[in-house]
Amino acid sequence: MVHVLSEMPGSKGKDYCILFNSQWAHLPQDLGKASLLELQNQTASVLCSSSDVPHGGFNNQIPMVMRGNCTFYEKVRLAQINGARGLLIVSKERLVPPGGNRSQYEEIDIPVALLSYDDMLDIRKNFGTHVRGALYAPNEPVLDYNMVIIFVMAVGTVAIGGYWAGSRDVKKRYMKHKRDDGTEKHDDETVDVTPIMICVFVVMCCSMLILLYFFYDHLVYVIIGIFCLAASIGLYSCLSPFVRRFPLGKCRIPNNNLPYFRKRPQVRMLLLAVFCISVSVVWGVFRNEDQWAWVLQDALGIAFCLYMLKTIRLPTFKACTLLLLVLFVYDVFFVFITPFLTKSGESIMVEVAAGPTDSSTHEKLPMVLKVPRLNFSPLALCDRPFSLLGFGDILVPGLLVAYCHRFDIQVQSSRVYFVACTIAYGIGLLMTFVALAMMQMGQPALLYLVPCTLFTSFAVAFWRKELAMFWTGSGFAKDLPQPPLVIAPVNCPELPKDSNVPASQQDTEQMINPTLHVKELHGPTSAAEELPDTATKRDQSEIPIAQSEEEPAGQNEDNGESKGLNTEQKQLE
Repeated sequence: MVHVLSEMPGSKGKDYCILFNSQWAHLPQDLGKASLLELQNQTASVLCSSSDVPHGGFNNQIPMVMRGNCTFYEKVRLAQINGARGLLIVSKERLVPPGGNRSQYEEIDIPVALLSYDDMLDIRKNFGTHVRGALYAPNEPVLDYNMVIIFVMAVGTVAIGGYWAGSRDVKKRYMKHKRDDGTEKHDDETVDVTPIMICVFVVMCCSMLILLYFFYDHLVYVIIGIFCLAASIGLYSCLSPFVRRFPLGKCRIPNNNLPYFRKRPQVRMLLLAVFCISVSVVWGVFRNEDQWAWVLQDALGIAFCLYMLKTIRLPTFKACTLLLLVLFVYDVFFVFITPFLTKSGESIMVEVAAGPTDSSTHEKLPMVLKVPRLNFSPLALCDRPFSLLGFGDILVPGLLVAYCHRFDIQVQSSRVYFVACTIAYGIGLLMTFVALAMMQMGQPALLYLVPCTLFTSFAVAFWRKELAMFWTGSGFAKDLPQPPLVIAPVNCPELPKDSNVPASQQDTEQMINPTLHVKELHGPTSAAEELPDTATKRDQSEIPIAQSEEEPAGQNEDNGESKGLNTEQKQLE
C-alpha cells in the first residue's frame, strides 16, 4: 500500500494499491513505521537513461515514472544511484510484481512497486502535485470468518452427498424402480471404481497438473468449458428429484425427429435443463465479477460434487484405502516437494490453483469453492482476497463417507460408520485451517483429511468386529442365508380332471410339463434374510423349468427337480 497525504496541514490521507516484490527490498508492515517521503511526479519520462533524471536527482524522494522501454532493474538502478528512497512505476496495464534475477536483487536496496495509472490520476486530482507518501505492506490475516462458511459448505456437501449416494445405491440394488420416463435412465447409472481406474486417474491428474503449470494460458479455457458442462449436468441431477414432485408440466412435447427431443421429454424436465444451462452460461460470462460471481461458482461446484458422489461408487473399503492413500501422496508431493524442483521455488499445486502471477489471461481455475474475506483489510483495494478449497478435498473423502453409509444400511448399524466418518472429516478440515494459520502457506488438505477419515472408519469396524466384512464391502452379502422360496404356478390353463383317474395320477401328469417360477416368501424375516446378494436375488427371481420333448434323457432329471420343489413348497405351507 502507499498512503498519500497532502503537504497542507490537517489533510486526510488515502491508501492506494501497489504491487511490489519483497526480493528487491522489504517494506514495513505498520504504517507508523514507514517513512513519509515526498512523491515526485516524473510520469513524463520512463527513467531508462540518465537523461530522464531531473537536475538534482531524487534526493530522499520517491519518484513516479511510467512503465516501458526498459527493464524494472534499469529503472530502479537509476533511481537508487540518484538518491531515491523508493520507486513507483505507473502502469496502464494490469499490475504484476516487478521481477528480476538474484544478482539484481542483491544490488538493489530500495523498494520498487507498480501503481495503476488511474490511481496516479486520482492522486493528482485529490492531492495536487505536492504530496507525500509512505510505502508499507500490511499483513493479511490468515484466518477469517469466511472459513466458517467454507467449513459448512464442505462438511454439508460431504454429508449430504454421502447420505444421498448410499441411500440411492442400496435402494437401487434391493428395490425395483418404476420409471415414468425412459429418458431418465442415466440418473440410475453408477460407476464402480477399480484399482486400474484409480491408477489411470492419478496418472491423468499428474499429467494435467503439469500441463497446466507449463501451458496455463491455453488450457485454462478448456477447464472452464468442461466445468460449465459438468456443473450444468450436476445441477440438473440435483434439482430433478424436486422438480418431479411438482404437479405441473407433466405433459410431453409433440412427436419430432430431433436427436434428443424425439424421446419426448416432459416439459418440466426440459425447462429444468434450460435453466441449468443458463446458470452455467451466466457464470461463464461473468466469472470474473468478484462481487457476486463466486456465489454462482460455489453453487455450481456443490452441485457438481453431489453429482460425482452419487455417480462414482467405491465397492470396497480396500478400494477406498487405495484411492485415498494414492491421492494423499499426490497432494503432498505437489505441494511440499515440487518447490525444490521448480526454478521459481513455488509449489506447482499452489501456483496452478491460485493462477500464475505472470499469466497473460489472469484467469482462475473454477474447480474450487471460494469465499471472499469478510474481515476488513487494506489489501482489498488491490484485489478482493478469497479463501479456496479444492473439489478434490471434498470428493475424495466424500466417496469414503458414501461407502460408510452404504455399509451402515446393509448391516443395520444405525449409521454409526456414516456419522463417525463425517465427524472425522470435519475434524480433519479444522486441522487444515489450524495448520494454515500456523504455517501461513497453502496446505494440502488431504494431508489431514485422509488419516482422519481412514483411521476413524477402520477403528469403528475393528471395534464392532466387522473389519473383514467392511474391508471386502458388498461381497459380504453372499455369505448371508438366503430367504425361503415358494413355488407358484404361472397362469397356465389347467388340465381337465378325469373323474375316473386317481388324484395321485393326475398330479403326476400335471408335473410332466410344468412351467414354474420362484417367488420370495413374504412375511416376517430376519435382517439377514432381507439382504441377499443382488446377483443371487436376480438369478432366483424367476426360474423357468420346462420339459423339452426333444431331450428325453433330461426328462427324469427335470421331473425329479420338480418333485423336490413341490415337496419344499408343501413343507413351507
